[in-house]
Amino acid sequence: MFNIALNTFRELARNKILYMIVFFGIALIGFSLVLASLSLGQSDKIVADFGLAMVEIFGIISVIFIGSQLLFREIEGKTVYLILSKPVKRRDFILGKFLGFSAILLLIILIQSIISTVVFLVAKTPLSFLLFASIGFIYLKLLLVFAIILFFSTFISPLLSILLVMGVYIISHSITTMTAMAERSHNLLLYYFSKVLMVIFPNFEALNIKSFIGSPITIAPSFMAINVVHAFLYLAVILTFTVLIFNRKTFEN
Repeated sequence: MFNIALNTFRELARNKILYMIVFFGIALIGFSLVLASLSLGQSDKIVADFGLAMVEIFGIISVIFIGSQLLFREIEGKTVYLILSKPVKRRDFILGKFLGFSAILLLIILIQSIISTVVFLVAKTPLSFLLFASIGFIYLKLLLVFAIILFFSTFISPLLSILLVMGVYIISHSITTMTAMAERSHNLLLYYFSKVLMVIFPNFEALNIKSFIGSPITIAPSFMAINVVHAFLYLAVILTFTVLIFNRKTFEN
């Protein structure tokens, strides 16, 4: 498993598209300084919000357009036959791919985080625990998105995987709003429907703590801990289903 993870990391580290994504992400993070200089106030909030938003957006782009090809390239190039012909369990193959991409994703986030920190210091934006916790939550959200696209990649094409994971991303960000609307309107049907969606889809809005930066609202540590545990449980479940489907998959020469 760890050899597969290492080989996946090395392969992705040579991907030129990944370098382009990171470059444009860093460039746009730096652009937040320009926006801050043009603002009439709340420059700290603008720099923080825009910088963190770029970390998430370009992380999502990396996951969708590179992660969706991870299994497809192995199957299409028939290298999967060579790997699975050795004493390698299919479970280890999937988990190795996940760990390898998670490592390269962590490297991307670390690079962008360092650049973001430099930008925050230049803009004299106060550094806080919530600022760095937001980056950690973004990374956790990206891991969930990758696990979901890896799940779809085991049985459908990369294009359909991308479309479906984008739908999941939108729905997962809308569940909290949908539940709040149902409670205000006393719509029981919509309320229970949103609760069902909350079980099926991850609640990405609960991981979106960057919106609390600069606000007077204090986030309880228990709230953050519960959301982290929930995210890891969902991650374990989706990876389990991915392994189960991949174990049943047949490969034809």
